[in-house]
Amino acid sequence: MASNVTALDPGPALETENETEELRALEAGLDELQSEASHRRRDWGRVALPLGAVVVVLLVWQIVASLGLKRQDLMPGPLDVAASLGQLWQGGQVQQAIVTSLTRGLLGFAVSIVVGTPLGLLLAQVRPLRRAFGPLISGLQVLPSVAWVPAAIIWFGLTDATVYFVVLMGAIPSIVNGLIAGVDQIPPHYRSVAKVLGASRFELALQVVLPAALPGYVAGLKQGWAFSWRSLMAAEIIAVGGSLGFGLGSLLDQGRTLSDMGIVMGAIIAILAVGILIELLVFGPVERRLLRRRGLLAGATR
Repeated sequence: MASNVTALDPGPALETENETEELRALEAGLDELQSEASHRRRDWGRVALPLGAVVVVLLVWQIVASLGLKRQDLMPGPLDVAASLGQLWQGGQVQQAIVTSLTRGLLGFAVSIVVGTPLGLLLAQVRPLRRAFGPLISGLQVLPSVAWVPAAIIWFGLTDATVYFVVLMGAIPSIVNGLIAGVDQIPPHYRSVAKVLGASRFELALQVVLPAALPGYVAGLKQGWAFSWRSLMAAEIIAVGGSLGFGLGSLLDQGRTLSDMGIVMGAIIAILAVGILIELLVFGPVERRLLRRRGLLAGATR
């Protein structure tokens, strides 16, 4: 008995499948283009918004100076300050001051990291030490760094050691507290798994605790830099003469001595510009990259 087998034509099914794959590919391409456009808008926003804010501040400043509420020598406008900065630049004073202060700040901050990182890990890992020295570290963090300048001058004289000591005392407490805060946010099972896998105390600290505490650690570094930069300026303003070089704080004090508001405002702008550039070029990208890798940044894509 013969049986008839009806063969189904796979053509329509294959065509439907191909169309579905093409639609998915098209959707993926559109999503990628939309994501790239969104990233471009964010990148332009990071540049355009700060520049817009600077323009607004300069316009307001120029309007206030033009009203004549104060004499021009007491309230110079942006153009007057730019002229003063141009004269100082031609004389090489601005370049010398920026290089001197930036070198001191970066070197002092690097030493602060070397000292503050192991100290923070030690206090975070050993509870008795943290209970004993934690309040002291927090107290040092809120102590105005300018308070150390007279003591440092007595101890080290008018030398670079005075400046570096003040920078260290301003930065180290912030780095230590930032690292401790980062360690406190680590999920407990991280340590448990590491101990089960046989990690030693040293390996636990360097390979588990420190990487997991990076967000808090980076925040502490960022605050530590801000404190070290402010401490440096305070030391350079007060400690003048001797073997000390000519930094931005010295330039600011020179303007005060000469009663030249053009120099004073120019030095303030230079100090502010260096701080903003370090934030934009160093800490901002590092912080965004870290948060993006951990999926903690709004709009981040893995």
